[in-house]
Amino acid sequence: MPYRHGGLSLSRMTQEHAGHRHHGDDEDALARMLDLDLEVLHEYWVDVLAWVRRNAPCGGRILDLGAGTGCGTIALAQRFADAEVVAVDSSEAMLERLRTKAFDLGLAPRIRTVLADLDDAWPAVGTVDITWASMSLHHLTDPDRVLRDVFGATRPGGVMAVVEMAEPIRFLPDDIGIGRPGLETRCLEALAAEHTHDLPELGSDWAPRLEKAGFTIVGERTMAIDLNRPVSAAAGRYARLWLDRLRSGLADRLADDDRAALGSLLDGDGPLALRQRSDLWIRGTRPVTLARRP
Repeated sequence: MPYRHGGLSLSRMTQEHAGHRHHGDDEDALARMLDLDLEVLHEYWVDVLAWVRRNAPCGGRILDLGAGTGCGTIALAQRFADAEVVAVDSSEAMLERLRTKAFDLGLAPRIRTVLADLDDAWPAVGTVDITWASMSLHHLTDPDRVLRDVFGATRPGGVMAVVEMAEPIRFLPDDIGIGRPGLETRCLEALAAEHTHDLPELGSDWAPRLEKAGFTIVGERTMAIDLNRPVSAAAGRYARLWLDRLRSGLADRLADDDRAALGSLLDGDGPLALRQRSDLWIRGTRPVTLARRP
């Protein structure tokens, strides 16, 4: 089932973001989820960035579109030791977190942040060799225009990597021992039904759109995520943040028994509560498309 979510509720409920806006405590929770995504899904990040590294130019300037707290920015700067990395995001607070990380890791001289909303206009980032767009394009009002802008900014031989998702990561077994089996599936179906029309770009096939912008496709991969039990404490925090935000976004769209089950899972102290569980199973996929400017 294609997963679609959109509007402001996206920034309230998920770890992915781009040119959309964040607010207060919600922004802090989103930042923690972004950082946990890197920590918990470390093998995925290593694999996808290694694939990009093998197929990309050696250095120059790298662009991270929708950089957030800088997971991709920092990882790219570490893998491309001679490159400048330009991080673009619409949130100054997110970029400040990114700058703090870069300073602490000694990467600040090679990382530049740009505050910009990609729906407004293309920012002044200069000519680039590599563009990284992770979970960002589907948020845009006109991603095809942004792809053309990226193409225009890319040197011949440069590449663009687009990471998106077909459906969200899952955390729970089908039967959690509370309420009816299939709680997580019903929550995601309710979310999909709510946002079917809000973000039509989510689940898009990005290869033909990259080709339309002028790129040549290098390859497409579906990166599998499968972290079975036992999972780490960080994975438990990641699951809790995600499910708590999912509950908030669907408060009036779930059956009473499902709302009660989520409450027991997230707020309870019993053996079946989330903080006590040893049966979390993190699984999903993230499609990646890599394209080159001829």
